[in-house]
Amino acid sequence: METPSRKNGLVGYIVSLSVIALIAYFSYSAIQGPSGLVSLFKYQAQEARLQEDLNALQLERQAAKNRTRRMSDRFLDLDLLDEQTRKVLGYARGDEVILR
Repeated sequence: METPSRKNGLVGYIVSLSVIALIAYFSYSAIQGPSGLVSLFKYQAQEARLQEDLNALQLERQAAKNRTRRMSDRFLDLDLLDEQTRKVLGYARGDEVILR
C-alpha cells in the first residue's frame, strides 16, 4: 500500500504534467493555429498586396474615366479624338510621311 505522501506526490506530478501540456498546446495554437500569429502575418501580407492591387485598379479606373469624359458629347478633346482616329482607323494627314 502506498503512503499518503507518495500518493500526493504522484498526483502533484500528474497535475504538473497536465498543466505543462495545456500550456504547450495553447502556446502552439496561439502561434501556429488557424487564428495564430503566423496566420495573422500571412493575412496582413495578403492585405497589403490586395491594397496595392486596389490602388492600381483605382488609378486605372480613374484614367479610363478621364478618357471617357474627354471623348463625351459635352467635352470633346480634339487631340484625343485625333489620336484615336489615327490609332483605330489608320488615318493620316496629307502632309505626313508614314514609315513602316
